[in-house]
Amino acid sequence: MKPIITIEYCPKCGWLLRAAYMAQEILTRFTDEVEGVLLKPSAVSGRYTIFVADRALYDRKKNGGFPEIKQLKQLIRDEVSPTKHLGHSDKS
Repeated sequence: MKPIITIEYCPKCGWLLRAAYMAQEILTRFTDEVEGVLLKPSAVSGRYTIFVADRALYDRKKNGGFPEIKQLKQLIRDEVSPTKHLGHSDKS
């Protein structure tokens, strides 16, 4: 079964557009590897956490900011399809 990527974001902080942009990038790159992307408004102020299935992959507070899209694609690739080549976004 393909995993669902969840982006939990703080609506009070205005991070919906950032979450939607990241969802678009994930869906474009991982069309065949993920079931979909869920955008989930958080009840906790300041939260921005990205999950693969139910496992936290990236947390803004723990990781010290937002991920660059290149970094996010690499993290998701490592979880859902480790052999997938990401083109210019790939690790050197």
